[in-house]
Amino acid sequence: MFIQTEATPNPATLKFLPGKEVLTQGTADFRDAEAAGQASPLAGRLFEIPGVTGVFFGYDFITVSKDGPDWQHLKPAILGAIMEHFMSGAPVMAVGGHAAAAHADVTGEFFDEADTEIVATIKELLDTRVRPAVAQDGGDITFRGYENGTVFLHMKGACAGCPSSTATLKHGIQNLLRHFVPEVEHVEQVS
Repeated sequence: MFIQTEATPNPATLKFLPGKEVLTQGTADFRDAEAAGQASPLAGRLFEIPGVTGVFFGYDFITVSKDGPDWQHLKPAILGAIMEHFMSGAPVMAVGGHAAAAHADVTGEFFDEADTEIVATIKELLDTRVRPAVAQDGGDITFRGYENGTVFLHMKGACAGCPSSTATLKHGIQNLLRHFVPEVEHVEQVS
């Protein structure tokens, strides 16, 4: 098994491409070892590596965030954990684990019913133009809400805590949404 790695715009995050499907649908974002261990055998295994602070699963990639140790010290342990997991044939998500992670993705949306058409357009633009580009960098952006001309987005994976995420939001996504949806005035990040 050959696992490729790619740098992301976030220096504290590295993208791992196992050459296999990781999640068939949706994404999963883990920020603490306990939740990771309950929802995903792979995420739990990665959190056992000292210095790992976040694990994010996309369709065909795994993004790992760290604090402290250099990547040259962490990378071999992470590659080993990913390889051992896929060679074992164990599932990426525990039974029911992905349902919980996917459910967390869609809860908490807020917008006025009168704005349903605007929100549908915003979501379509995010799904077709923004999310594929952000996935290339090892992250994801999901819609959280729309209110008084402001779009609220949640950044995950490599995007969470990335130094260039503010520029991505303000200059990239905000300009795109303003262009196609004149009602949009601002884009804000929520956690």
